[in-house]
Amino acid sequence: MESSLKLFFSGVAIVLTFVAFVPYIRSVLAGITKPHVFSWVIWGTTTVIVFFAQLEAKGGIGAWPIGVSGAITTFIAILAFVKRSDISITRTDWLFFSSALASLPFWYFTSDPVWAVIILTAVDLLGFGPTIRKAYDFPHDENIPFFLLFMARNTFALLALEHYSVATALFPLSVSSACLFLLVMVSYRRKVVCG
Repeated sequence: MESSLKLFFSGVAIVLTFVAFVPYIRSVLAGITKPHVFSWVIWGTTTVIVFFAQLEAKGGIGAWPIGVSGAITTFIAILAFVKRSDISITRTDWLFFSSALASLPFWYFTSDPVWAVIILTAVDLLGFGPTIRKAYDFPHDENIPFFLLFMARNTFALLALEHYSVATALFPLSVSSACLFLLVMVSYRRKVVCG
């Protein structure tokens, strides 16, 4: 019974991943949403690596939504680069980007899924930096439903985990919290900019 419930939660999380990403990708292709390439490169890299770390830490079917998300996120990073969605790259963006990439070798040397997830979660959260900076200045360039669905997806991914530990739960919990912060900030900034 419990394993079928975990499979259900994993399936819901994967469906929410597609429900969130398909309109987001359409919005990028239409030029409505302008993703920051640095954020998406960081998110794609960390999500794929966290997927493998979660598998190693026995996350089981709860890791599947993270793997699907990693593949799609990497595609969006490529799309953001090709479309030149947001070419306004500041020194702060370079700081976030270089800090994120510099921390990746530490995971390789620890070879421990717990430390891998801790480091990669920190890196992934750094990936929110350029997007938060851009969304603060241009709150209408971000897609609120996407981040809302992404937050829900991570909640279902948490529920689908077969084994709960720092290595399996930290990443989806942290990303869900970061999405919530971004949603609140963008909603507030839209009111300020329009009001």
